Amino acid sequence: MPSFRMGMSPAMSLPPSSPSVVAPSPPSSIDLPVRPVPGSYGWPLLGPFSDRLDYFWFQKPEAFFRKRIEKYKSTVFRTNVPPSFPFFTNVNPSVVALLDCKSFAHLFDVDLIDKKNVLIGDFMPSVAFTGNMRVGVYQDTSEPQHPKVKKFIMDVLKRSSGIWATELASNLDVMWDDIESTVSKSSSAGYIFPLQRCLFAFLCKVLAGADASCDPDIAKSGHAMLDRWLALQILPTVPIGVLQPLEEIFLHSFAYPFFLVSGDYNKLYQFIKKEGKEVITRGETEFGLSQDEVIHNLLFVLGFNAFGGFSVFLPGLIDTIASDETGLEEKLRTEAREKGGPTLSLDSVKEMHLIQSVVYETLRLNPPVPLQYGRARKDFRLCSHDSAFEIKKGELLCGYQKLVMRDPVVFDDPESFRPDRFTGGGVQLLDYLYWSNGPQSGSPSESNKQCAGKDVVTLTASFIVAHMFRRYDSIKGNATSITAVQKAK
Repeated sequence: MPSFRMGMSPAMSLPPSSPSVVAPSPPSSIDLPVRPVPGSYGWPLLGPFSDRLDYFWFQKPEAFFRKRIEKYKSTVFRTNVPPSFPFFTNVNPSVVALLDCKSFAHLFDVDLIDKKNVLIGDFMPSVAFTGNMRVGVYQDTSEPQHPKVKKFIMDVLKRSSGIWATELASNLDVMWDDIESTVSKSSSAGYIFPLQRCLFAFLCKVLAGADASCDPDIAKSGHAMLDRWLALQILPTVPIGVLQPLEEIFLHSFAYPFFLVSGDYNKLYQFIKKEGKEVITRGETEFGLSQDEVIHNLLFVLGFNAFGGFSVFLPGLIDTIASDETGLEEKLRTEAREKGGPTLSLDSVKEMHLIQSVVYETLRLNPPVPLQYGRARKDFRLCSHDSAFEIKKGELLCGYQKLVMRDPVVFDDPESFRPDRFTGGGVQLLDYLYWSNGPQSGSPSESNKQCAGKDVVTLTASFIVAHMFRRYDSIKGNATSITAVQKAK
């Protein structure tokens, strides 16, 4: 799923012990041997189709990239990535893969990289999904509307900082009451839909100032509407894990039309238009956006970036904690209660360095957006740890973050989950935590494409963990279900 692109207030910054570093400049090629980019795209039609089958079916994404690193003895190489449906669209799946921290960092240099229409590669869903306009996330920094939209979204979060913690806590209480009630009646409780209802109500309020309870249909089904809207946009690019070859034939062979979810999207549009009037007016009067631009960008940030990203990331975080048998739960519980103060807040969460490190480590191993793309703005020389490569203007670059952030040159024991990795001196590794389309130590602005809400996202996830351990002494479960909870004494 694409990275969260939201704003933040100064009050939502990292703790003082964390480094304050801007995104690193692409490394110098001095003293590195220059070599051609290895790999090939294969025969027309056959090459992309073969790589697609490997990616989705025979190897799966992580093995797909690992095997090619071994084959070419390089973390930079040419390959094809999905989608590739040559009989239906003009999508070109050919990329230069960047699979180490040093080469991947080039994607953040706006002088080298053009981000126009490459959110999920060369494939872009129909603009009908976003009101027949290209919302900010598809715009390059050089486009005149990009800074307007980015500054507007950052302002939205800055203004919402006062209600962020209280709204989140109240919606989490509703969610846990629901889950707790179900667990008491059966052996387990699925929490994905309760979590999504919680996220939807919370995000509507803090981002758009819209109270979902004002519309019974939206309150009941708004999260499901977003699920359907999201799914149709990204299905051609993601592995689902259903029975093959049915997945290839029916899910990955064509782009999906907007009319299948037009009713859902129009209901969400009208809901934001009616209930989010204050935010809409501010977008129009203070940032020079039209009403349509405000609403469609709000819906994208709310639905695609925030709701979609959290829906992917949080189950993995909960699974990591609820299935742990190493004593991590006790340490998290102690920190949440000793440093949380009488009322949990974002400020108190900043002092919970172990909880934040667990969030960072989960993002490192399983970022919600596995792939990042960018197109070369001009010819330039790209560097990996051991080689330099000539990149030509117009070439599409692709980084698979699950491997980038397991770079053994940067991270000790990179395949292992180490909950305290980012504590103490480990905060320097935030320079290489890239889940947000830039380093966690970077500074989002209207002139770059880094997730403007990278800090509020990690603080929100940390808040959810802290809230959980202030409510419960113990919690057990996995990525989809809670099997047992023990209320705090």
